[in-house]
Amino acid sequence: MVTRLNRSAAGFGDAFDAFLAARRDAEQDVGNAVRDIVADVRRRGDAALAELTLRFDGTDVGNVGLAVSREEIDEAPSRIPAETLAALRLAHARITAHHEKQKPADHIYEDDLGVTLGTRWTPIEAVGLYVPGGLASYPSSVLMNAVPARVAGASRLAMVMPTPRGQINQAVLAAASIAGITEIYRIGGAQAVAALAYGTQTIAPVSKIVGPGNAYVAEAKRQVFGTVGIDMIAGPSEVLVIADGTARAEWVAADLLAQSEHGMGAQSILLTDSPELAATVERQIEDQLGRLRAPDLAREGWERHGAVILVETMDQAVEVANIIASEHVELAVADPQAWWPRIREAGAIFLGHHTPEAIGDYVGGTNHVLPTARTARFASGLGVLDFMKRTSLLGCTPSALAALADATVQLAETEGLEAHGRSVSVRLTQQGPDG
Repeated sequence: MVTRLNRSAAGFGDAFDAFLAARRDAEQDVGNAVRDIVADVRRRGDAALAELTLRFDGTDVGNVGLAVSREEIDEAPSRIPAETLAALRLAHARITAHHEKQKPADHIYEDDLGVTLGTRWTPIEAVGLYVPGGLASYPSSVLMNAVPARVAGASRLAMVMPTPRGQINQAVLAAASIAGITEIYRIGGAQAVAALAYGTQTIAPVSKIVGPGNAYVAEAKRQVFGTVGIDMIAGPSEVLVIADGTARAEWVAADLLAQSEHGMGAQSILLTDSPELAATVERQIEDQLGRLRAPDLAREGWERHGAVILVETMDQAVEVANIIASEHVELAVADPQAWWPRIREAGAIFLGHHTPEAIGDYVGGTNHVLPTARTARFASGLGVLDFMKRTSLLGCTPSALAALADATVQLAETEGLEAHGRSVSVRLTQQGPDG
């Protein structure tokens, strides 16, 4: 049932702690199964992929091939409605424009001792993109993962996507085409993650794997981390709507249901200082559920994981919001500019009554791959920097080395590393190759 909490009520602290601690993801003991799949792919390569894909997806890649042909990719945009294609192209353009502003510049300078210091940024060369298939097929996620990698300068994007019973989602394929992805494989699950991490006879290994998936995909990413980089272990999606008395209940209810319809543990929370608004929103939710063509997921999500939290002031709302650390935070308030700087813990913040979270999901330009399950306390959403590496530069002239030598030798000797110190001192007693 919907959780209802009141900041001023006795026992709020304990009830709030229990609410935060509640698990929303399905607890599945998948570790051993994933470990066996990963080991099988490492050992048998393409043969394991073919067997596992036939077993789990009902697709015979021996007949249709592991790789999607370039012709299929190129033709996909013509196979979807023109309106969908136009929307994907708009989304691609806006996401690209925003992420291009994230690209960092190299920074090299010389300090007052004559030491050259700096930072150089280079792209991760090979990136693997995991794209869900079946019921959860999201072409927007293709763009959100591929665009920042492309902007960063990754030279190779290898995409994997399950094709249940051999069926390919043409909108997903069209999004890949728009993003310039030409290497796509008909595989999914833990076996696809293993193939990207370790390589097979057909698939070359990558350096980083990004993209959402089910519990098996998440566990596989966890197990291959270290061999490759990963973006994050994503949990169920969530939205926190902070609303004051100026918010329209119908709009707030619509935003809460938009999140709940994701299913799979998605959570929608209303945080407000207006009891009247809270009551009206709950009535609106019931009314809107009755008008949805397919209300089951949204109803289940709201009733199982929805929450309404009453506070006395907006200052309290900010305090509670920073503890929740939600993936998405909507500020449905009269003056969002006054409040957003105080929201420190959030994956993304949406400003004002006319900025529903769904705009960020698709065409706003910001990335919708965001930290969940309170990880916004220490993690960030996907961006260009996730596909780049930072390398330090350091260079000493003879005089700069001399100026830093005594302190370096002293610290090396303090740590018992004699050879470290000698590697510095020897240069002070001998003339260098450059005179």
